[in-house]
Amino acid sequence: MPVQLRAINLPPKPGVYLFKDDNERVLYVGKATDLRERIRSYFAKNPDRAMIPGLIAAADDVDFVITNNPQEALILERQLVREHRPRYNSMLKDDKSYPFIVITKEEIPRLLYTRNPPKKSWVWGPFANAGAAKTVISLLRRNLGLRDCKELLPQGCLSMHIGLCSGPCIEVGDYSQRVRSARDILDGKALGLIEEIAAEMDTASAKMNYEAAAISRDRIKAIRTVLSQQIISSTVYRDCDAIGIAVQGDLAAIVVIHADDGIIKGQETWPMIHHSDQGQTISTFVADHYSSRRPPKLLLLPTPISEVLQDWLDSRRDSKVEVRVPLRGDFAVLRKMAEQNASVQIENLSRKRAGSLEQRAADDGAKLLEVDSLNHIVCFDMAQLQGEERVGASVVMRNGRPAKKDYRTYVVKGDAMDDLRMMREVVERWLKRQEQWPDLLLIDGGHTHLDIIQKLLLEHGISDRLPLGSLAKREETLSRPNQPDLILDSRGRVLVHARDEAHRFVNNFHRKRRSRKKLSDPLISVKGLGAKKFQSLLRHFGGRQGIQHASVNELQITPGIGKSLAMRIYEALH
Repeated sequence: MPVQLRAINLPPKPGVYLFKDDNERVLYVGKATDLRERIRSYFAKNPDRAMIPGLIAAADDVDFVITNNPQEALILERQLVREHRPRYNSMLKDDKSYPFIVITKEEIPRLLYTRNPPKKSWVWGPFANAGAAKTVISLLRRNLGLRDCKELLPQGCLSMHIGLCSGPCIEVGDYSQRVRSARDILDGKALGLIEEIAAEMDTASAKMNYEAAAISRDRIKAIRTVLSQQIISSTVYRDCDAIGIAVQGDLAAIVVIHADDGIIKGQETWPMIHHSDQGQTISTFVADHYSSRRPPKLLLLPTPISEVLQDWLDSRRDSKVEVRVPLRGDFAVLRKMAEQNASVQIENLSRKRAGSLEQRAADDGAKLLEVDSLNHIVCFDMAQLQGEERVGASVVMRNGRPAKKDYRTYVVKGDAMDDLRMMREVVERWLKRQEQWPDLLLIDGGHTHLDIIQKLLLEHGISDRLPLGSLAKREETLSRPNQPDLILDSRGRVLVHARDEAHRFVNNFHRKRRSRKKLSDPLISVKGLGAKKFQSLLRHFGGRQGIQHASVNELQITPGIGKSLAMRIYEALH
């Protein structure tokens, strides 16, 4: 079935989202600064792209990977698009690609800036900041003299003559060492180069050559920009799984991020039962996870594993599996990224578990009442203040959970002062707007409330289509037409929850109206004027207008109203 917005719970963080079908095939990959808000935009009434309705209809789920910043999300998006080739990306997005820094694996390697890296090469990127990548290449060429020409020229080239290339086409010399230094810098070991440029910046600044100092400053910034992206793309990532874990009670979420060929390929999320010891949970997962797949060459874990498990991994792979618990460097960053995603996933798993408990409550209630389902319950309650603030409310329970979007409030329009007729009016207004009947219409009250609503259903000819019940607080007694009363036990908790939620909701609505009323109704503050005496005034004078125009003598002859109270009422109104 098409994916529903209410079934998706993404965090308000930067990252990448993946629409998947029911076979876990990736349909679309996108990036977002705020994952939650971006996904909500796909379910707008008027989507900004024509293909979005088709994508929503074809998708069964939305997965995600959170990143540290939007730039990392952009890079990861391109990698995942290249990996999965989702068909909707070609429909919804252009073919824009991002640049890479490449050192070819030729006899005399070249340093290149390209959007299409050759197969036989060392690759860094893609880079969101193309300008920074170009600056780094210029620095490497200036400092290390690496060539970028397409062919070797025996007489040398212009770059050699102007000092941008060491001229390996004429004399190789230490060129292999220069290539090794460039690879180290691009792998993150750039402290020496940064210190060299910083010294140039200080010298230029001391000579008050601020333009040159600014150029050096920008070069350092470019190097750091490029190197900061190594969490997503790093040449050290070769057939590597990073495992992160997050725990909540007896539930654990484990995330596996797989990286190869220098880039992150994707992630998987697995729920686990947690048995107090994190190391045990990780070991159990590793043994289960790799029992049906070949272990990677490198495994990054939050805790060490036993020698027995290490030997088993080696036998599964038919070669040595390197197991690390990294604390620094690219591997530590990748492992922490897995833990960060696991922390988000544990919240989603907890909500799903809560949902399953709530569904169980609905199922238990259905068994207790001997009905097919209680997945849709509507419950009504009423409230009033001195006959004036007469309000009602309905709440909806779907699959045992409050469906707050379906909650409704009502202001009683008729002259009825008692709860019974007020309830009848509100329920009748609700009936006229219904297109789908719930599994149970529940009323807060006893037999008298049940009888009046049952008569209403009979008048509308729907008593046989709309199951009805009333729930009294006395011993939590459920009454139904033509059935004996039932005192609820724990299996009826979904009905008690619905009744209590309706009571809370209507009282909250009533309280808000009462607070507004206090600002305009002077009778509210009259000492000694309670609900019963106010009702007596209303009956005697026929409404508020009669009370407003009554004299003190007329007020005091009202049953229950003495002379002093009559004076206070008159003074409050005048």
